[in-house]
Amino acid sequence: MLKTPPGFSSPSLPAPPSPSLSLPPGHAEGVTADEFRAALSRLASGVVLVTAQEPPLDPDDPQAPLGEDVGMTATGFMSVSLDPPLVLVSLRTGARMDDLLAEQPLWAVSVLSESQRHIAGRFAMKGRISDRLLFEDIPYVRGEAAGAPLVGGALAALECRTEQRVPAGDHTLVVGRVLTARVPSAGGGPLTYFKGRYRQLR
Repeated sequence: MLKTPPGFSSPSLPAPPSPSLSLPPGHAEGVTADEFRAALSRLASGVVLVTAQEPPLDPDDPQAPLGEDVGMTATGFMSVSLDPPLVLVSLRTGARMDDLLAEQPLWAVSVLSESQRHIAGRFAMKGRISDRLLFEDIPYVRGEAAGAPLVGGALAALECRTEQRVPAGDHTLVVGRVLTARVPSAGGGPLTYFKGRYRQLR
């Protein structure tokens, strides 16, 4: 066995690299965006219209006019809790609705019927016209709790107040407490989204 001469220290060996606990960004190994999208397209979803009203331009002036009504088609919507009554909607980070709900805590959801495919398509368009024109020929009432449009002919209407915002990848999960819940007399089945298309239950 070799001994270290007096006055000398033995060279220290570099420590083995510790395994990283953080996952690499992007998709998991072996899963492409197209594969992920194709797999999840097999999950049928209900279609809702999320609406909110822009807050006053000057929040310190009670007489300041409110901003535009804003609407967005969503399929990432679900119930979370019965007591208290909570729902969740998934919004693309940086989308207009995501930015609006970051400052406006009150919003509404209209559960669309199978006869309202045109409404879903209209509010899902990219590069669309202004929201004011989108709402122009659609019958709606303004909710008393949230002040947001509730679409006429919808299967159900909910008014909500944001309880929590959770960043999740390229989306924001917005959890809302349900303030009012109504089931209008509208008949028919739900509008669903399956394999990239709006569909009706048969």
